[in-house]
Amino acid sequence: MGAALAGCLGIATVDVEVAGPDGDPDLRNWDAPVACEHRSVQGDVALSLDIYVQGEAADRPSETDLAARFAKAATTTVLYPAEEAPPSAYWAVTPDGLLTRARLELSDDEPPLYTVSAVEAPVPQLPRAAVTRFAEIVREQRPDTPVAEAFATSVEGMRQAASGLARLAFEDEIGSPIWSARDNLIVWERLIRQMESGWAPLDWYPADLYRERLEARDELAGIGARLPRDVADLLAKALEQLDGRFTAATAEDPSGSLHRELTGGSVEGLAVGWWWRRRPDPTPWAQALDVRPSMQDGP
Repeated sequence: MGAALAGCLGIATVDVEVAGPDGDPDLRNWDAPVACEHRSVQGDVALSLDIYVQGEAADRPSETDLAARFAKAATTTVLYPAEEAPPSAYWAVTPDGLLTRARLELSDDEPPLYTVSAVEAPVPQLPRAAVTRFAEIVREQRPDTPVAEAFATSVEGMRQAASGLARLAFEDEIGSPIWSARDNLIVWERLIRQMESGWAPLDWYPADLYRERLEARDELAGIGARLPRDVADLLAKALEQLDGRFTAATAEDPSGSLHRELTGGSVEGLAVGWWWRRRPDPTPWAQALDVRPSMQDGP
């Protein structure tokens, strides 16, 4: 382990301090440029490592690069935390450089059992993990929403300028019409931003989330009558801009095939919004699983 880390970080093996949970702290080299504390765990994972790199280390790679180098040097699959909020969100990198998402779950046992329940690409050392897309990761993506932010700023300006009872019409507590308009406008703009980006960063989008975004547009269609007139005008202008971008990024679907695909029902006889009669092309939830490029030719 020490030799593998030394090679990954470009330092001598003697400059790597490797210690287990039962080691004598008085015998530790606390000044070592690199310290690796390890402990055994149960389940699909054998060891949990805490690696600390101090300023004296010759090389300070990113966590992704270090994981890939260590996986190759130690000839084993390495897991490291992803940046998203779910605690189960991890990346897995194999000795030959395959990088894919992994879902790491801990049981309530003591000690806990570590289970890799799913990956986005097959990993030889994790044969029991299901190969699937991770919808929860897509839900964590929150692209900027400048149109919705401008709407919220303008509404707040109106509220500040109002006085007395008139100001109450501009309050936006949770559940109020203004709050609902702002929240659904953010959701609608996020869909459009992700669509325009080619569904970055995952090149995929779950069908149920797309349906929820269209339902948010349904809410926006009927909320204008519940808003102060000036706010309703602001919302209409924001929607005009976003709807134009949505139209440009989608194709006509006069037969209503998208509605049937997302809801299981026909649009015949239903008063659905025009946005239900357009579809993204290609359909992002029908795309094949993608795998990150191999890192085996890298450092």
